[in-house]
Amino acid sequence: MSSASPLRVVVLISGSGSNLQALIDGQKAGELPIEIAAVISNRPGVKGLERATNAGIEAITLDHKGFASREAFDSALAQRIDGFEPQLVVLAGFMRILTPDFAQHYLGRMLNIHPSLLPKYQGLNTHQRALDAGDSEHGVTVHFVTAELDGGPAAIQAVVPVLKEDDASTLASRVQAQEHVIYPMAVKWFAEGTLRMHNNAAVLKGEPLPASGYQVRTNNV
Repeated sequence: MSSASPLRVVVLISGSGSNLQALIDGQKAGELPIEIAAVISNRPGVKGLERATNAGIEAITLDHKGFASREAFDSALAQRIDGFEPQLVVLAGFMRILTPDFAQHYLGRMLNIHPSLLPKYQGLNTHQRALDAGDSEHGVTVHFVTAELDGGPAAIQAVVPVLKEDDASTLASRVQAQEHVIYPMAVKWFAEGTLRMHNNAAVLKGEPLPASGYQVRTNNV
């Protein structure tokens, strides 16, 4: 993408929006060729909405509690998203299980970030599960979204060491620092046209990536 035609992005959040802030910072610095057209939260009053407003981005609350079913919420959400005509939908701490129809509607143009080295530890409490398993390494994965929960093809992973003194909080903090590095990388690749999903695989610069995606290793302690 050229600077004259930035990629239109809608970001979905449920909480503080720290990954959203990393994308906002990259956009403002001119490092990401994107335009965040809107930020939508399924929870009212969260800090991520404040971050969007402070950046001059339209901030929308669509409270899932106001809908009779998951399908009804996802249908309304898709209508709001499509009103902005985005080329990419970014899930940044969006804590909803998506319906298959919703996932299919955005197949190949929706990214999520998950705090584990997928396919390990799909779902919640990933940091404690890694510690309980005695893992020596942990990390975070950016992946394309499919109907399978946390099961879409991985684009990039950041691997961090697990330290002897780690608890879930300290490990989560170090993993989150890497989230703010690799999510903008993946979004930039997509915006530049070098990252795509094809035949249920992540493809970078025309080459299918391994199941773990492109891996970044860090000695970040």
